[in-house]
This record gives sequence, C-alpha cells and structure tokens, in this order.
Amino acid sequence: MQLLDWIVIGIFVVALIGIVIWVLKQKQNSSSDYFLGGKDATWIAIGASIFASNIGSEHLIGLAGTGAASGMAMAHWEIQGWMILLLGWVFVPFYSRSMVYTMPEFLEKRYNPQSRTILSLISLISYVLTKVAVTVYAGGLVFQQVFGIEELWGIDFFWIAAIGLVLITALYTVAGGMKSVLYTSVLQTPILLLGSLIILVLGLKELGGWDEMMRICGATTVNEYGNTMVELMRDNRDPQYPWLGALVGSAIIGFWYWCTDQFIVQRVLSGKDQKEARRGTIFGAYLKLLPVFLFLIPGMIAFALNQKGIVINGEVFRLSTPDAAFPTLVARLLPAGVKGLVVCGILAALMSSLASLFNSSSMLFTIDFYKRFRPETPEKKLVTIGQIATVVIVVLGILWIPIMRSVGDVLYNYLQDVQSVLAPGIAAAFLLGICWKRTSAKGGMWGLISGLVIGLTRLGAKIYYTNVPEAADNFFKYIFYDVNWLFFCGWMFLFCIIVIIVVSLLTKAPAPEQIQGLVYGTATAEQKAETRASWDKWDVIHTVIILAITAAFYWYFW
Repeated sequence: MQLLDWIVIGIFVVALIGIVIWVLKQKQNSSSDYFLGGKDATWIAIGASIFASNIGSEHLIGLAGTGAASGMAMAHWEIQGWMILLLGWVFVPFYSRSMVYTMPEFLEKRYNPQSRTILSLISLISYVLTKVAVTVYAGGLVFQQVFGIEELWGIDFFWIAAIGLVLITALYTVAGGMKSVLYTSVLQTPILLLGSLIILVLGLKELGGWDEMMRICGATTVNEYGNTMVELMRDNRDPQYPWLGALVGSAIIGFWYWCTDQFIVQRVLSGKDQKEARRGTIFGAYLKLLPVFLFLIPGMIAFALNQKGIVINGEVFRLSTPDAAFPTLVARLLPAGVKGLVVCGILAALMSSLASLFNSSSMLFTIDFYKRFRPETPEKKLVTIGQIATVVIVVLGILWIPIMRSVGDVLYNYLQDVQSVLAPGIAAAFLLGICWKRTSAKGGMWGLISGLVIGLTRLGAKIYYTNVPEAADNFFKYIFYDVNWLFFCGWMFLFCIIVIIVVSLLTKAPAPEQIQGLVYGTATAEQKAETRASWDKWDVIHTVIILAITAAFYWYFW
C-alpha cells in the first residue's frame, strides 16, 4: 500500500462520513423511520442496497476461493439470483398489503403467533452464528492479506481489522438505522463494481485473455467422471455438486433467501410503494448477474495464473490457498491508487453487508420480541431498543469469531451447507401460505417445526460423524450424513411440503377474513387495481431480458 492508496481510502471514508452525517440530520422519531428508512426509498436505493447487502466477504473470499478450487460449480447459487424477480412480481403485493415490518410478523398474520416466534428465533440464531461471524472473520482475513501486516502494536492484525470493521459499521448503523444502510449502499455499490471489474480486466490481460483461462481450466478435471472446472452441470454422481442436486438445492436456497429472508426483504419493504419496490428488485436482479464474473471468474483466473507460473512485477504468481485468490490478485496486480480504490470496494462490501445484518437483526428483536410483550412502548423508545439490540448482536458476533476461524478455508461451502438445512422448512411455509388458501395455521407451524428439527439433526449428525470417522454405518448415518447435501435439501423441502399439506387437511381451515389479501385469489378489486397500476411494459421487458441472460449463461457453461 502506497501513499496514493491511503489518500483514495481517506477520500472514501470522508464521503461515507458525509452521508452518515446527512442521514443523522433527518428526523427518525418512529420505528418505521429507523428500521425501514421511513418507507420512502426509491428503486435505485433499493436495488443498490439489495446487491451491496448480498455481496459480503463470502463472495470476496469464498466465491473467488471456490472458483480457484473447483471452477464454475458454485455459479448456480449466484445465477439463481433471478429469483429476486419473484420477490418483486409475486411477493411484494402480499407483503405490501399486510403492512408488516418483518417476515415473522407476516407469518403471524398468515398463520399464528407461534410461527412468528419460531421464524424469529431461527433468523436471529442464523444471523449471529453464520452471517455476522463469517463476514467479520473473512473481513479480518482479507485485510490482513491485502495490507500484508501480520502484527500491529504486538497484536495479531487480523483482530484489529476484524473488530475495527465491526465497530465502524456498527457505529453508523446504530446511529442512522435503515437510511444509513440504504444511502451508503448507493456510494458503495459503484465502487465495489468498478474495483472488481478492474481486477477482472487486469487478470485476463496478464493471463492472456478469456480463451486462455478457459483452456487451462477446461483441461483441469475435478472428479473421476471427467468433468472440468469450466462445466456448470456435473455428473449426477459427483460427490459435491451433482447437476440435479445443484439445480434443486440452489433453487430452494435461492427462493428462501431472495423471497423470504428478512435480510433481503427488508430492503424492499423500505420502498415508498409497490412500483418502486418491484423496480428495485429488477435493478437488483440486473446487478446480481455480475458476481459470477466479478468474483468467481477472478478465482479461476488466479488458478490459471498459478498453473501457468506467470511472472508479475518480477515475481512468479503463487496462490497459497484457494481462499487467498481475490486478495492475492489485489495485492499483486493493481498499481498505486487503483489498489486503494479496490480496497475501498472490499471495505464497502464488508461494511454494507454487516450494516444490513445489524439492522435486520435488531429489527427482528425489537418488533418480534420486545414490542410484542410491551405493545405500548413509545416509538422513540423502540428506536433506542433497536440500537441496544444492534450493540448486543455486534458483541455476540465478535465472541463467535474464534470458533468461526476453524472454517476459514471453506467459507462459501460452509454457509451454503448451513443454509441448505435452514431454507426448506421456511420456504415451504411461505410458498404454501401464499399459494394455497387451505393451508392452516397449524399446518404452517408444523412445517416450520419439522424443518427446524430435521435441520438441527442434520447439522448435529455432520458434526458428530465428521469427528468420529470410525462410527458404524446405519440407516440414521446414511440419511443424515451420507446423503449428498443438495439432494438432502431437496428431499427435506418435499417432506416439509407434505407435512404442511397433511396437517392442513387434518386441521381447521383459516377463516376467509384472516387470509384476506395474503393468499392468491383473496385480493379485493381495489388491491388488484393497485398492483396492476404498479407496473408497465418496461418492467416486463427488463424481466424478460434478465431471464434471457440467465438462460444464455446456462447454455454457455453447460
């Protein structure tokens, strides 16, 4: 890092502080102002926030790392981002009519209070133990490698970078709430995109172009069935990414994440109306087409540079581990000034992702727990409670980092593996809740419970059998450990669907007034008219373009 790099970083920090100060001058007297930014966000702010919130250290380190380790296999999870369109076209009208702040709150209206509590607990636990801790851990790791500093003041620089990142992000999130997240994202997103694009272009230039990358990676097999790094669809016997399991599993995880997870949906709930919310998801879907090229492909470029032994600045390019791909490219390829810009992009991604996590987590606690038990709490006090909850979540995330350090070389796989057992029950409850009028309160609740129990059993079995390799084979081990994680995700989703259907048919159907406007076929004429007026031909055209690009990607890398 040279002086010019530090100047660029300084300018970025000053701009960030300026935005936060501007946000703090806006009045935020209610919980709606604090958690949803006053519900007046435009489509640009919504789309940028969706993208910036999604892109975290699991992409900068994990996605690039999987590209360097196994090629295109993990691209399914990124390309399934087209499901943001389902959020905008299908779910936004129902969420808008329900007038809710959180996804658990929506389940309470559709089902019962117990369903709300179950989803709130699952969401909070998963945020603290996976998203917050992993993002912070990887953030410390990437800055340690980019800056090349092992220790500072006698302290491991990893901890200085990780905790410093958390404290700075928490400071502006606690102070400014959702508006801080939304408007800092507008600054951070273009910087992140530009920085990553520079890495892609310079990497291809050093390697010798796209065809050279495809040649080297295409000559590298990844399994005994002859599949190579450039193939998206692998043999169905592949132990990690069988093509059918990858399609089904990534679709279920994608549906849960993009359409029902508070982390993403909260960006959309902040829109001033259905039109802005839907267009925000369309803009977000366009942006979501980019990560494969901005993060996964650079990982493959790093692998190819390593294989070819390219000399850069008088030194042979060497990759210590797959997860070091992106920070190594930053450190070795970029000239002064540009390196500072890319570091700003990395900082932007980490801070935006963390800020969104803090805001969503504090909102879940404040609205779904505190306000339920103390409904008469003044709005200003709810804002204060949300700020305190954010601080607590920050502390819990930091305390979990030492445990998360043990999964540093498999970050992206670890996250997707955990999400593959969290997603099916929640996805099933939302899907049937919105699509089938007969889905009863107990049906939805037991779908969530069955998903939680099966998911925790799978995780527990994985921990046990991984540490006890000599354990005897039996039916339980086969089902909960040996079955491929993607196929398990698919079968688990089907099981939860069956549970919801059977319990619903055996229990009392919901009253028509309870599900008014919350299920297909129950909207009033006024509600239908409002939704129809919120889109035009250009929304349809852009949606078709996104789907066409997605199909073309699958065709090229098939």
